[in-house]
Amino acid sequence: MDRIDGIRTFLGVVESGSFTAAAEKLGISKALASKHVATLERRLGARLINRTTRRLALTEVGRIYAERSKRLLAEFDEIESTVQERQGQVRGLLRLTAPVTFGEAYLAPVIADFLKSNPDLSIELSLTDQIVDLIEEGFDAALRIGDLDDSSLFARRISRMRTVYCAAPAYLDRCGRPSSPEELSRHQCVIDLNYKTGASWPFSVDGERRLVRVEGRYRVNSARAVRDALLCLGGIARCPSFMVADDIAAGLLDVVLSGYEIDDFGIYLIYPHSLHLPAKVRAFADFLTDQARRNSVWCRMAG
Repeated sequence: MDRIDGIRTFLGVVESGSFTAAAEKLGISKALASKHVATLERRLGARLINRTTRRLALTEVGRIYAERSKRLLAEFDEIESTVQERQGQVRGLLRLTAPVTFGEAYLAPVIADFLKSNPDLSIELSLTDQIVDLIEEGFDAALRIGDLDDSSLFARRISRMRTVYCAAPAYLDRCGRPSSPEELSRHQCVIDLNYKTGASWPFSVDGERRLVRVEGRYRVNSARAVRDALLCLGGIARCPSFMVADDIAAGLLDVVLSGYEIDDFGIYLIYPHSLHLPAKVRAFADFLTDQARRNSVWCRMAG
């Protein structure tokens, strides 16, 4: 048995919590996964995992081995990726994470096309609106939207993204159309908690960035839920343009306060700091950038 296969299987069991899940992820049988770990333990002369009928638990030496072998395997994979890059090969497993709404609506079709162009590559996509630790959770890259915090990660801007303030025409007929950000104090607002500023909305006033505090009875961490609330409950909301572009085109929503918008958002692909960017990550970043350039849907209503 290859030692690397044994280590990779062991770490797969540790990360997934079961031999069945690890075997499925690695594309091998449960019996072979169990054999790999048993062989590894026998070669080391130490038990790494305590097995019961209900759960698995790392031994003390198993925990130490997992921590060190994880770093070793990452370094080994980087060495292979560097060689593959120089050979112009895009292969292996690419682990990505992205926001739920954007990932479902726009990223999934792009990934399908990318896989067709790279038959030796596999992709594992995790959709979540939580900010994950790429290094700790083993992701190769993440798609993120909006402002980026300073960090040790590299970021490549894929596309700009317009955010708009909008409301249903019926609500505006009933409650009036705001002519300035200050007038939002008289309106019910639907607040998307995915934005870092929350209920403080940014505007450009006389060339300066100004935060205006808004109030509303409904707050939710989903752009799709905010859009649905505008159509069903009424109110004004701050929305990513890709989420509401079709509704605006159909006359179901109207843009308000367009003269005060701040255009400082982007769609980014971020990845851990690395001396040699793996070929699979570089190829995916190039593909995303090309898709964004050729398809205006990524920055709907961008002008």
